[in-house]
Amino acid sequence: MNTNRPIHPDFLHFLDFKSAAVIDLYTDLREFVLGLYPDSNELLYHTHALTSVFTISEKLGDGFCMIPIYTNHMNLGFHKGVLLEDPHKLLKGTGKLIRHIPISQPSDYRNPKVQQLVQHAIDFAINDMDKPAKVKGATISKIKK
Repeated sequence: MNTNRPIHPDFLHFLDFKSAAVIDLYTDLREFVLGLYPDSNELLYHTHALTSVFTISEKLGDGFCMIPIYTNHMNLGFHKGVLLEDPHKLLKGTGKLIRHIPISQPSDYRNPKVQQLVQHAIDFAINDMDKPAKVKGATISKIKK
């Protein structure tokens, strides 16, 4: 599914420093997530990683997953990963809340097991949300220029 949501120029500025393979993989993974929840908002950050955060509202706390791009790798992260059902043991990490799936090729996420996990994270975020979203389907840059 093509969401036709362009990558924000602030994010693209830093993404262009990555290799063509990383850019292609990120673009496809982003499309995969947006295809599962087209109304998600995308919050963009550039801190220790260049990160797209997908949320059901305009708040970071309502995030369901994220794509952090590090120097040599990227992940599909889950904000409340420890609280998600993970029957296929896909999630990695030792933090108090966040878990991730290491991503190096499309088959790492373009499969029914990951699709089910992302959908579960979306459903969890919707049920856990405090207030209704004011904004839907927006890309919001938090990148400091």
